[in-house]
Formats: sequence, C-alpha cells, structure tokens
Amino acid sequence: MLKLYDNAFAPSPRRVRMFLTEKGLPFETIPVDIAAGDTGSADFLAVNPLGEVPVLELDDGTRLRESLAICRYLESMQPEPALLGCDDRERAEIESIVLQLMFRVYVPTTHAFRHTHKFWAGRVVQIPEYGALARENVLTEWQRLDRELANREFLAGDRFSFADIVGYTTLEFGKPSGIRLQEGQDHLRRWHASIAARPSAKV
Repeated sequence: MLKLYDNAFAPSPRRVRMFLTEKGLPFETIPVDIAAGDTGSADFLAVNPLGEVPVLELDDGTRLRESLAICRYLESMQPEPALLGCDDRERAEIESIVLQLMFRVYVPTTHAFRHTHKFWAGRVVQIPEYGALARENVLTEWQRLDRELANREFLAGDRFSFADIVGYTTLEFGKPSGIRLQEGQDHLRRWHASIAARPSAKV
C-alpha cells in the first residue's frame, strides 16, 4: 500500500491526500509532527534529506517528494478521473493555473504565515512588514480569481481538477494569517463551498 508521510495542517501533504482520495487510491498515513521538530530528526532526514513533507513511499520502497511531482506520478498510475487534463491542451491549461496559484498565491501565503504568525517566532527571523505585504498581495490575487470564477465553475474550467485542490488547500492554509474569503466574493465563496463539500476535502 502507498504510504504518505503526512502532516494534518500543512497544505502540501493535504494536496496529495485530496488527490489520492479523488483517485480512489488506498493509502496509509505516517504522521510527521512539524511543530515538534520531527522533520529535522535523523530518522526523517533519512526519508527526505530536505526535511519536508509530503513524501510518498511506493510499494517497492521508492520515495517521491514534492507534491506536484507526486500527483503527476499518481495521474500516470491511475489516469481516471483525469485531474491533470485529458489532452495536451487541457493539461497545459490546468498547469498554467496551478503555476499561477503556486507562485502568486501559495508562496506569498507561506511568507505571510512565516513572518506574522507566532508559531514561527524564535524559529525564523520574522519581518512583520514583509508578511503584511505578502498578505495584501494574496488578497489581491484572490479578488482577481473571484472575478475569473464568474465565467467558469472551477479554477481551470468547467471540470474539477488539480488546480482546485491547490487553490482550496492554499485558501484554507491562509486562515491563520488572516487570509480569508472577503465580503462580496460571491463567486469565490460558491467555488469554495463546492470544493469543501467533496469527500476529499475532509481527509
């Protein structure tokens, strides 16, 4: 059975949990406590020298890391339902949205969290002004996405895809940093509710 080195709060392993669930693939989770410093332990560094989750361990012992790469592998392993596109054009369209979300929304969301949340106090050098600016940039991006969702049901078109997994887990991850749905974002609110209702959002 597939084994996922996991953390319940972190967005990257949550992407993989949702992807596995949408694919109907059975998996076992191995909890990794980031707050307790498990990712820096010798045992975990032997699993992933980068000290990061997720890591997906295959039946033959091969270990894959980085959520996007893991999900690409799972898509090739279990093509249906297609979450990364059914043809070259759709794959390119979905990947375009995924990359926008990763670099324009997810990365600055992590910066807002690192630089403004008490969890990181004493763990990293915090620059609160930088974190606040990152938060504002993210809120601007979500406002843009709200406008785009006026013309389509899901982030990458009319069908649920990996882009929705990335978007949903990122928005949920933003809550501790004050990144939430804003007043008047009706399209984004409708989209968020539809993803939250999926069984995969509850794993």
